[in-house]
Amino acid sequence: MAFIFLMAGTMKATQPIEQLSLSMSWVKDFSTGMVRFIGLSEILGVIGLLLPSLLRIKPILTPIAALGLIIVMIAAFVYHILNAEYALLGVNIFLGAIAGFIVWGRYKQIPIQEK
Repeated sequence: MAFIFLMAGTMKATQPIEQLSLSMSWVKDFSTGMVRFIGLSEILGVIGLLLPSLLRIKPILTPIAALGLIIVMIAAFVYHILNAEYALLGVNIFLGAIAGFIVWGRYKQIPIQEK
């Protein structure tokens, strides 16, 4: 999941909007700043998923980052529903469910202990 969000976030944060709109038609409906913000949010979400747990420094940030990615997926889900892009909903549900599993797993089931 981290790889998918890192790849997608990097594309949104760095590619020219014209090139990005060829593979992601929704970017035409948003300003360049908003597309960059979404990409940066995804990249920061990946950093928040991985670093706190790997370094065992403030590992509570891992489920918080996953919760942030759930919010991104909910916003994408709503956008796709409003624009009748039903074929794309599966990706949002899948990634949101994995992020939800991370929230549950790292907050309740097997929390990582700090150093």
